[in-house]
Amino acid sequence: MLRGLVAIPSLSHHEQEASTWLAQQMLDAGYDRAFVDAAGNAVGEMGPADAARTVILLGHIDTVPGNIPVRIEPAPGGDVLYGRGSVDAKGPLATFAASVARVGSAWAHENKVRLVVVGAVEEEAASSKGARFIRDRFDGVQEPQPVACIIGEPSHWTRVTLGYKGRLLVEMEASQPMAHTAGPDAGVATVAVDFWNWLSDYVAQFNAGREKAFDQLLPSLRRLATFSDDAMHDHAVAGAGIRLPLDFDADRFAAEMYAWAAERTGQAEGENGKEGEGEAAEAANAQHPPISNLQSPNLPISIVPEFPTEATTRGPLTTITLRFSSYEPAWRGDRSNPLVRSFLAALKEVAPTEKLGFVLKTGTSDMNVVGPAWGCPIVAYGPGDSSLDHTPHEHVPLDDYWRAVLVLEAALRTLAQSI
Repeated sequence: MLRGLVAIPSLSHHEQEASTWLAQQMLDAGYDRAFVDAAGNAVGEMGPADAARTVILLGHIDTVPGNIPVRIEPAPGGDVLYGRGSVDAKGPLATFAASVARVGSAWAHENKVRLVVVGAVEEEAASSKGARFIRDRFDGVQEPQPVACIIGEPSHWTRVTLGYKGRLLVEMEASQPMAHTAGPDAGVATVAVDFWNWLSDYVAQFNAGREKAFDQLLPSLRRLATFSDDAMHDHAVAGAGIRLPLDFDADRFAAEMYAWAAERTGQAEGENGKEGEGEAAEAANAQHPPISNLQSPNLPISIVPEFPTEATTRGPLTTITLRFSSYEPAWRGDRSNPLVRSFLAALKEVAPTEKLGFVLKTGTSDMNVVGPAWGCPIVAYGPGDSSLDHTPHEHVPLDDYWRAVLVLEAALRTLAQSI
């Protein structure tokens, strides 16, 4: 199952072949129901469809680009499987599918629990289309919310991940009329430099006194470009990705960035610079009234998941547009719940000399999407070294994969007795 799944390319937005293959594999492995849903997710279910208790194992089936020949090679610690997605995150997804198959239909029906394995699409595309579809399916109205959820991400077979940082993407585009480089006005590219310097200063102030990476703002510069258009305007575009801590106020951050942009363009106090918002942004602002307690009463920028937001400020020379997208708040579960205790007991059963470790990740996962909605015990689990994510050397030790299958099987059996 692992090798076959890794061997099928499944870049984000191109997961259909892999989803169809995995659904068939789950049927062949004895699942009660398996199918590809309307979002393109591979879904397998074991146990009564009307069970009062549902446990969702939410992995993702898409990968980032990169052609790594699928092969098994010997290594000092045992054979390893190379291939794109072997760690992030087809290894964990195959672990889910194999563990639930080992638990079996008879056990699930006897214990009146429904186990739902999901290979979600578009996790790597930052849209999390598959996870949002599953979140909305199990919304407590259409179907009961799960009593526990396990996210399929690499953590090593002896560890569980309790939380992930949030994410916000910001793009700044500045434009001004073309001018000779010998003229008195600074080129528009300097606005991109000012944007990054402002963001760096903001981050430094925010992070002062915060020693742990999970508690810090972590920015990365993703794009810098300049171009001229047919209307004889020069443009500079800078894109940044920001990893967010739990206590981050996205609305205030966006408003403060807008205040910087308004000052940088020389916009007059009190002018309304919010323009050019698409229908999605307008819907977001309608649902979430903007902030109005900063310098200008017309600053409101409301940042919500799934709805990009755009705001523009114009000055005598320069126009700056800010675009905010792919927002996910940070999420952290606790370690005092039946799900964590089940993993503790399972590891003790499978490997008595090992101790369960707890991890907080500085990346973002589908835990950020479903955690706030479901509010149930939630962890991420899966074999593999996460430092190999997205690298040309991605591989997973086969012994670690199989140990993870056994640990998860034992955890599911224990969990059913305590939820």
